[in-house]
Amino acid sequence: MFRLSALCFASLVALHAPAAFAQEGAAAAMSASEHALAERIDAVIAPYYKADAPGATVIVTHDGKTVLRKAYGMANVSKGMAMTPDMAMRLGSITKQFTAVGILMLKDEGKLALDDDITTFLPDYPTRGKRITIEHLLTHTSGIVSFTSKPAFFLTEGQDKGVAQMIDFFKNDALEFEPGTRWAYNNSGYFLLGAVIEKVSGQTYARFLEERIFTPLGMRHTAYEGHERNSGPRAAGYTKGWFGRVTTAKPISMTQPYAAGALVSTVDDLARWDAAITAGKLLKPATWQKAHTSAVLADGKLTNYGYGWQVGKLRGAPMVAHDGGINGFSTSALRLPQQKVYVAVLSNTDAPKVQPDMVASQAAAIAIGNPFPDFKPVKVDNAVLDAYAGTYRIDANATRSFKRDGDKLVMQRTNRDPVTLTPFASDSFVLPNSLTTLVFARNAKGEVSHLTVHSQGAEMINQREP
Repeated sequence: MFRLSALCFASLVALHAPAAFAQEGAAAAMSASEHALAERIDAVIAPYYKADAPGATVIVTHDGKTVLRKAYGMANVSKGMAMTPDMAMRLGSITKQFTAVGILMLKDEGKLALDDDITTFLPDYPTRGKRITIEHLLTHTSGIVSFTSKPAFFLTEGQDKGVAQMIDFFKNDALEFEPGTRWAYNNSGYFLLGAVIEKVSGQTYARFLEERIFTPLGMRHTAYEGHERNSGPRAAGYTKGWFGRVTTAKPISMTQPYAAGALVSTVDDLARWDAAITAGKLLKPATWQKAHTSAVLADGKLTNYGYGWQVGKLRGAPMVAHDGGINGFSTSALRLPQQKVYVAVLSNTDAPKVQPDMVASQAAAIAIGNPFPDFKPVKVDNAVLDAYAGTYRIDANATRSFKRDGDKLVMQRTNRDPVTLTPFASDSFVLPNSLTTLVFARNAKGEVSHLTVHSQGAEMINQREP
């Protein structure tokens, strides 16, 4: 739904005025090396999109200067309308970083503290004797049930609902774990943060973001969907229907994603957002640093998530990023602070063949001169594939299971469809249409003991079960 997709990355653009997008001027000012870089990025991205199918807008910036700003595919398939770089689209969970910054602005103003119990602002919320803080909501460590994980959500997602009505939908569910002890991606937490913003500021969530963030930063085409003040071209949203056909996405009332995923924007505005972050606007320097630092669980383990941003690495470079997925759209935005690179990818389908985070990651890697290698398939003996077969533990609630199917290795994660992996070394495999790799390891006895998953800048070890 309003997912972190897999926790990913994208956004590079051209800015107004000092950092502005004067399209002709920017193009004329580009050096031969910059043109060559743009061509290398485009050569990788373009094959992912068909001219007559839903597409994407992509922006790549370096040190405030636009490297690539381009559109691919169709904005409206039935009308034959081509995508253009200025198209507005739903952001999905990229919304969360704006919600987080709204909360942090109020914190910097002394109007709330991150260790405040949520009942300070939502006194009727049943915490069942547990202490749930604002920071728990920001970092997805509250233990509250994510409302988009409830089957009943999809039965009524097209209905307009008030903030209190939506909170009633999940507030009486039992906590999934003790607050602060685990990380679990959670749309309910960010919904509650929207309610806190309204309570503390005395404004609606939509008005607060408009007046405090979008207008000051010149983000004229960013808004809570349904509250837009400036009209502009808008892409239609699509999904995959029967027999793989492209069809119009299922309707959803944006009162339901709310502060967890209801914003619309353009890649140009997202580049303005990145420029503001780079310039240290809106928040105190220490607050920005904390927002982009991994939270720590009660047992000392890192979550690889800060306040509204995933924290990881891309080709060894520190990165903060976020993905989004919502009816009709999938998105990704990433920042490489040290290299001053930003990439944003907005796609008008929620079932893309290639996820935006892969597009963003590849664009950013090329931009810093460290592109991903080609994963050329190799032959692996069946006996070796048999040795990898088994179940590997992800966490308390999920596993990855592997089995050999002919001369292929097939993986199935809990509650997901099976996928066939492509080997690029005898012990290393890549997921289809992704940059996620899985590397099997053996113990001193030569037995396969665990695998390491490299995904979206993070490494995760999954131990093999007996």
